[in-house]
Amino acid sequence: MAQYENVVAVILGGGAGSRLFPLTKDRAKPAVPLGGKYRLIDVPISNCINSSVMQIFVLTQYNSASLNRHISRTYRFSSFSTGFVEVLAAEQRTDSPDWFQGTADAVRQTLPHIRDWRTNTVLILSGDHLYRMDYRQFLKRHFETNADVTISVIPANPHDAQSFGLLKTSDDGRIIEFKEKPKGDALEAMQVDTTQFGLTGEESAARPYLASMGIYIFNYDRLVELLNEDPTYFDFGGEIIPAAIEKLNVQAHLFNSYWEDIGTMRAFYQANLDLASPLPKFDFFNDADPIYTRSRYLPPSKIHVCDIDNSMISEGCILNGVYARNSIIGLRSRIDEGVRIENSIVMGADFFESFEDLQRNTGSSKPHVGIGQNSIVNRAIIDKNARIGANVRLVNQHNVETFDDETGCYFIREGIIIVPKNAIIPDGTVI
Repeated sequence: MAQYENVVAVILGGGAGSRLFPLTKDRAKPAVPLGGKYRLIDVPISNCINSSVMQIFVLTQYNSASLNRHISRTYRFSSFSTGFVEVLAAEQRTDSPDWFQGTADAVRQTLPHIRDWRTNTVLILSGDHLYRMDYRQFLKRHFETNADVTISVIPANPHDAQSFGLLKTSDDGRIIEFKEKPKGDALEAMQVDTTQFGLTGEESAARPYLASMGIYIFNYDRLVELLNEDPTYFDFGGEIIPAAIEKLNVQAHLFNSYWEDIGTMRAFYQANLDLASPLPKFDFFNDADPIYTRSRYLPPSKIHVCDIDNSMISEGCILNGVYARNSIIGLRSRIDEGVRIENSIVMGADFFESFEDLQRNTGSSKPHVGIGQNSIVNRAIIDKNARIGANVRLVNQHNVETFDDETGCYFIREGIIIVPKNAIIPDGTVI
């Protein structure tokens, strides 16, 4: 058990999150809301807590204020434990004057903070993945094989494999080759017999590739050596891992459950809507391994004369005469009579408007926070605190794939309408 006591988890917050813009316009990517009441960062942190990995750093440098606020209000461990969740934002020092240049450089620049915890093992995670993993099994594989580095991999089919870094292993699971997003003949050459990891013959034939999940365990001393060996190595997947494979014992750990990289708008949208399906691929209803988030002490939602199916309704909502299908309704959502919501994500609000606020809104013809009467929302993401007026149609009626509204009130990405945080859509608007 002692070898687990000096494990530190490092969660990479990612860069500017341009693929999730405008959801990342005013927040770091790990702080983007998920499933009505959670945030992306809650997933890896909860996996750590459920795996008894209690010393956790989150590295970030873009729009980190809301992420820092969420973490400081949510993850407060006992005064009698050494557990913590701490944000390490990029900082300029005399020996490191630049911002983070990549995943490996982010860890390189924060090594002094990691070293302070007498670390012998570093678990490196991503802040934008949706999955449930017991990291103790991952660590067990690392220690049992006396590995310098262990990489978590998933079996992949030929279509998906070309989007990942792929690995080849020897019979004992040691990684002997790595290729970043190979195509054509190079892709064919990376096929492996995945039955060695417990897959059936049929499963192995369907998914003959080992794709890196971007999740690693490093022996601390080996990590320091690799990062210091060449200061121009800024990325784990493209530079550090190939260098490690050449000279160190790098092992593979197979993860054969649901895992989704939700760093793109389409993946984010689909993963959220799947949560509301009758049999979701990822289930928040799990007593054994819960996903934690901030306790807000909100009242139960009030629902009057609504027709709702295949949807998730968060706390503190007021829904009056709403029709909803295949949708996520976030915290404190106020949705008025006659509204139809289909295949959409409504993230809710950070506050309740008072009766006085509502009166002022009415007097100034300003929509309330929420969605006004008789509006239609289909295939859209409505960020927090947005004000959607009455008789609005958010339907992308011309099937536009990509568009930026010059006023910044809405965007379209991959055919999905996104209304950014705090935006106002006036009465009668048609998009």
